[in-house]
Amino acid sequence: MGIRLKGTAGLVIAVAVVVLLLVEFPAYRVFFGISVLIGLVIAGALTLWYRMHPIKDIEVENKRPLGLD
Repeated sequence: MGIRLKGTAGLVIAVAVVVLLLVEFPAYRVFFGISVLIGLVIAGALTLWYRMHPIKDIEVENKRPLGLD
């Protein structure tokens, strides 16, 4: 039961809901801004970490988990 949205339609609806909340409720703007800032800081920290400490082949146990050759 219910409406099922897949692919682009679901993405458009999700973006529309976020935009509607940001326009209608000023408190959501602050929350959204803080959330985006935290996400960018974490993404930047992880990117920097993995550039400084790359994963070596020897550290990976199962190099072909699906068994595909």
